[in-house]
Amino acid sequence: MSGLFYAILAAVSDIFGAWLFALTARGIAAGYFFLSPRRAATSARFYRVLFAGRNRLYGWWCAWRQFQNFTTVFLDRYLLRDSGAITFTFQGREHLIQAMEKGRGGILLMSHMGNWEVGARLLRRMLPQLRLMLFMGRRDKEQIERLQKEDLTASGIRILVADQDADAPFALVEGASFLQTGGFVSMAGDMVWRPDQRVVAVRFLGCAVRLPEAPFMLAMLSGVPLYVFFASSRGRGRHHFSVSGPMVIAAEHRAQRRQAVVRAAQAYADLLEDQVRCNPLEWYHFEPFLGPAAGPERSSPESEQTREGRHVESLQEYQQARMPNAQ
Repeated sequence: MSGLFYAILAAVSDIFGAWLFALTARGIAAGYFFLSPRRAATSARFYRVLFAGRNRLYGWWCAWRQFQNFTTVFLDRYLLRDSGAITFTFQGREHLIQAMEKGRGGILLMSHMGNWEVGARLLRRMLPQLRLMLFMGRRDKEQIERLQKEDLTASGIRILVADQDADAPFALVEGASFLQTGGFVSMAGDMVWRPDQRVVAVRFLGCAVRLPEAPFMLAMLSGVPLYVFFASSRGRGRHHFSVSGPMVIAAEHRAQRRQAVVRAAQAYADLLEDQVRCNPLEWYHFEPFLGPAAGPERSSPESEQTREGRHVESLQEYQQARMPNAQ
């Protein structure tokens, strides 16, 4: 959906009603489902793993419903222009309030579950004193993504565009500085942008998956807690958001730092799995995510971590390790 088409559709829907927006968006989603077989097949495989024991057609049926559900992301963006059109409940906001009262920042770890954009904007509306920086990748020719960033910025959220490299050294420097002044940095915990990105191997739905290392490493090296944020739908225009208690990532010795990051990443993966099982059709991750079946027990970090590099003692060392010419 191009930016111009979205603007025209929104204008026409202002006249005829939101039903027109919803119907058109569902038609577009149906087109993507049939014209993007690779993405549809990726979703179907995900649901075959999630609903093990069901037949293959059930996986495809779930994938179809997932594509259709994804249209609510755009409909909610449209409805959010009317302050009374979106209602929500928020669980765990006291954790953020307590951190702000202490002048302490943190990592807000988001996922491709539900409508995280609406969640971020409503969070700022509910807690206007919250200073929030959102790490986002840049996709070429994504006009809707540009509109999304403009709306987030207008909501008082600082956007850091990282060119699909959210753990790049310069982005980390800016993020770390923001954390040290009591701000919150929001990063996606379930998306790996590039093949050479530093990752953490964990277990998810009985499969080996790779999560980005940056959110966990940045929290540990900056000395701030990590909070896991989830969004889910409760029907048209109704949402539920939740924030976990603070997750402290620390290690007594330098050699234990990697294990601390792995433990935190696995804890997040476990929370994400619970959320997916509760709201399976709100998983809006359309890229390959699941790896091969994992063994009965999670493999040791030393054997499973890819592109681990050397242990780092400080944020500066981590930034240097991420430089293109770093050894």
